[in-house]
Amino acid sequence: MHFERLLLPVALLSSGCAAVPSPSFAPRTPSCWDESTARQTVQKPTSRWRRLSSHVIAALWKEETCVANQSKPPASKIAAPVVATAPAHTAARYGSDVVLRFNVSNANELDRLKDATDTLLLDVWDYTSSWVDLRLAKDLVPSLLSLLPKSLQESHMPLFQDISLTQAVYDTYPEPKDARTARVPLHSIAQPAHFDQRAKLPSHGPSTSSDTNIFFTDYQPLTVIDPWLRLLSSLFTTHTRLITIGRSAEDRPISALRIGVHPTNSEDHDAPKRKTILITGGLHAREWISTSTANFIAYSLVTSYGKSESITHMLQDFDFVVVPTLNPDGYAYTWTTDRLWRKTRQSTSLRFCPGMDLDHSFNFSFPSTAGGTPCSEAFPGDAAFQATEAKALASWARNETENNNVEFIALLDLHSYSQQILYPYAYSCSTSPPGLEDLEELAFGLEKAIRRSGGHAYEVLPACEGNTIAVSDSKNGKTLLPQLENAGGSMLDYFYHELRVRYAYQFKLRDRGTYGFLLPKDQILPVGREVLEAVLYLGGFLQETLGLKVKVNEDKKSGDVVGASDATVTSDEEERHGSEEDWVIVQATREDAASDEEDLRWDLRRRRRR
Repeated sequence: MHFERLLLPVALLSSGCAAVPSPSFAPRTPSCWDESTARQTVQKPTSRWRRLSSHVIAALWKEETCVANQSKPPASKIAAPVVATAPAHTAARYGSDVVLRFNVSNANELDRLKDATDTLLLDVWDYTSSWVDLRLAKDLVPSLLSLLPKSLQESHMPLFQDISLTQAVYDTYPEPKDARTARVPLHSIAQPAHFDQRAKLPSHGPSTSSDTNIFFTDYQPLTVIDPWLRLLSSLFTTHTRLITIGRSAEDRPISALRIGVHPTNSEDHDAPKRKTILITGGLHAREWISTSTANFIAYSLVTSYGKSESITHMLQDFDFVVVPTLNPDGYAYTWTTDRLWRKTRQSTSLRFCPGMDLDHSFNFSFPSTAGGTPCSEAFPGDAAFQATEAKALASWARNETENNNVEFIALLDLHSYSQQILYPYAYSCSTSPPGLEDLEELAFGLEKAIRRSGGHAYEVLPACEGNTIAVSDSKNGKTLLPQLENAGGSMLDYFYHELRVRYAYQFKLRDRGTYGFLLPKDQILPVGREVLEAVLYLGGFLQETLGLKVKVNEDKKSGDVVGASDATVTSDEEERHGSEEDWVIVQATREDAASDEEDLRWDLRRRRRR
């Protein structure tokens, strides 16, 4: 009995006895966590050995972080700590980690940084045309800097340091129900500059019940998402069907919703192919915002059918297949073990290094050489489609096009972070896609739709430029440096080139590094709304481009073309178009609204003339 008491979990985390806030990160409230509170809220490890190891690690962590706090203030002056339902060993796993941002300015710096990253097996969080973000243990920082040129040693800044990373991890998990009303989110105390107030404005688009649904107040685990998808399909049987794309390496179903109203003559063998838009999330397990956004889009489309005229028309013209979690094994692992796990959980040639980078496991331009060490976060497998989930998705998509009368006309692949809209190709900038002009035109339209709705600004780039460093050259203008990681075998390129999906895009959602993969829960709805605006713009664009069921009205005076969002079938619909039942309008002047409408009309008129 005495031995069992010794194995009880103890306090796992200090929220910062002497934390130094990062310049780019919201300051954390200093305090040490109470042992009794931790016992009540931290999940129990499953085995005796795990309990013993957690006990030892946690004890060391507590002694190490709270030793400076010898004289504690009276308990009445310390806010009661609240522990999120994160795995018990979260503090021990991330407590000594930092995230650094490097600004690379030339090829030598990039080569040295790449060699150091490979040598130390560092976790590359993000690399864009402007920066490279790396996560590593604080003890490794001197080793990393010693491998870099002096210019890079002085050209970096911390995004997370001390225990701010651990706190940010805890903040993404749902909190105990009895604590939600008592706690003020830390990021609301000192809001980072990246989060401007526009993100909190209501949307121009259709108001849906997703805006107030409690499901979107938290990130949700897979054990909640799958039953939720089943519930939606059972409640909205006229236009929603639960399907399974395939099975994961650990035999979990890859669930999806097919949303659309099929014509009554669906048994007609000569019927045209059903035009389908594929929306995917969760290829990388730790990118929770991509999964939540996919769920938000699915719910908004499902519940708006019959209420919003524009969405009703879209669901009559197209099928939307929404796959919230393409990597269910990895996503489940982020909830039980490692919040920042990226890859799948499939076994590799090294037993202690499982998982593959699912986004680069497809067979278009898969690297001729093997993908490197399985311990790398970017390991794509030893061969194309070795990743079970990539093979399942490709097989399902081909079967749909060859046997089920489906034509995929658009792909939106959701990721985080860096606020980018990327289009093919990803593997190389030396080859331009055949439909480059169309891809660029729609991409800028999607970005404009997000910005007009009050959302954040997104950068529009070919994927090859979005995944490499760009430096300015006085003679040649912009010069692209070699890519930090292999970009071949991407899902984006596969669907565009192999399956001939005309409009294929990868969205990298918020933010630009303030929180990175650990975007606070209060950003789920703003991100969902702004991406929904892009989806609605995409639907209207395709309807107008393909001439599907949209009666375009001509303004007799100006000759302007009214787009899909302004199309009318009856005068009654015209009256309802601005009603509160279907739309939520941001307070703005009439001149602003007219200017926005004119922008969209100009876009559509330009397409019509070409």
